[in-house]
Amino acid sequence: MEDSSASYIHMVQHLIEKCLIFRMTKEECIEALSKHGSIEPVITSTVWNELEKENKEFFAAYSQSQSKEDRMSEAETSEMIQKMIADSPKDATDNYKINKD
Repeated sequence: MEDSSASYIHMVQHLIEKCLIFRMTKEECIEALSKHGSIEPVITSTVWNELEKENKEFFAAYSQSQSKEDRMSEAETSEMIQKMIADSPKDATDNYKINKD
């Protein structure tokens, strides 16, 4: 179980990194992964917070650089998140679903 949990957390981290590439806020990322990836918001939030702790300078600059013009529309965001989820390693999500119950 520990190995599959680590794999699942790594997958969530990878998806968060994709959200960052798409210039999403923490809240947008949490909502998108919950809606399109069935990832519990508390998990996304926890992984995001750990990434912030490990990369303080990056997240400070990231927060300052965000503006509405740089963000994608909701439809574009939805499409990209669905593609990210589809492209994610299936074994990570499958192992989690099996061990979650």
